[in-house]
Amino acid sequence: MSFGYQVLGFGSGGVATLTAELLLIAGGGGAGSAHGAGGGGGGQRYFTEYSLYPGEVFTITIGGGGAGGAGGSYNSGTKGTTSSIASSSAGTTNTTGGGRAGGYGAGISGAQATGGCGGGEDAGAGGPGQGNEGAYTPSEGNNGGDRLGTFGTAGGGGAGAVGGDAPAQDGGNGGNGTATSITGSAITLTGGGGGGGHYAGGGSSGFGGTGGGGNGGQGSNTAGVAGTVNTGSGGGGGSDYGPPAGGGGGSGLTILRIATASYTGTTTGSPTITTDGDFKVLKYTGSGSYTA
Repeated sequence: MSFGYQVLGFGSGGVATLTAELLLIAGGGGAGSAHGAGGGGGGQRYFTEYSLYPGEVFTITIGGGGAGGAGGSYNSGTKGTTSSIASSSAGTTNTTGGGRAGGYGAGISGAQATGGCGGGEDAGAGGPGQGNEGAYTPSEGNNGGDRLGTFGTAGGGGAGAVGGDAPAQDGGNGGNGTATSITGSAITLTGGGGGGGHYAGGGSSGFGGTGGGGNGGQGSNTAGVAGTVNTGSGGGGGSDYGPPAGGGGGSGLTILRIATASYTGTTTGSPTITTDGDFKVLKYTGSGSYTA
C-alpha cells in the first residue's frame, strides 16, 4: 500500500494537502417480518486518495442500521442511515443507508426500498429496491433481487452483487459484499440480507451475503437474523406465519489509512488504531473525529 504520505499540492484555498485512504460504509437496511425480504447493505465508498487538510478537524459520523419489521404483523423494516466525513475545506462526503424491505402485504414499492444497496422485493411489493441511490461513480451498491413466485421474498443487494431472486416460495440469498485491504489484510463488508421463505408451502429461506448479511429465518415462524454490527450489512427477512420479526441492519463503519509520518494522533470517539507497516489504520465504529 503506497498512499497516504505524499504532499499533493494545494487545495482551492492555497492549503497544502496530504492523502489518505478512506473506506466509508453506511448502516444496512432492516428486513421485513413474515414472508419478509432481505434488507439492502449500506452504501460503500472507497477512496485511494482522500485529501486531508493539515490542522483541520474531520468529523466522522457512523450511520445506524435500520430496524427490522416488528413481529405480530406483516411489517416493513426501516432504512439504514448515512455515514459521512466532513471538514471545512473538504466539505462532506456521504454514503447512503441501505434500503429497507417489506413483509407480505406490507405494501412498500420498489421506490420505497431504494438505498446504498436496494432492499429485496417482498411477496406483496411492487419491485425490488434500486441501489446507488446517491448516484455515485463508482457505484456505492447494487439492486435488491426480484420476487419470481407468489410467496417468494428476494435477497437484499450487497456492495459487490445484486440480491438473489426468489423463485417459487423460497427466500433469495443476499448479494455479496466487497473485499478491500485497507487494514493491511483482506476484509469483506456490506452483504445483503437473505429473504424469509414460505416453509408451509415447501419453501426455504435465503442466506445473507458475504460480509455480514443476516440470514432469512431458517424454519417456519422464525425471525430473521440481524446484519453484523459495523459491517453495513442488511438484515434477514422473517419466515412464514407467526408472524416473526425481520432482522435489523448492521451499523456502519469508517476506516482511514494514514502514513505514520503525517499522522497527528489527535482523535475523538475512541477509534481502534493499529499499525500496518508505515501506516496507521484508524477504524471508527462510532462517531468521532480526526485532526489532520
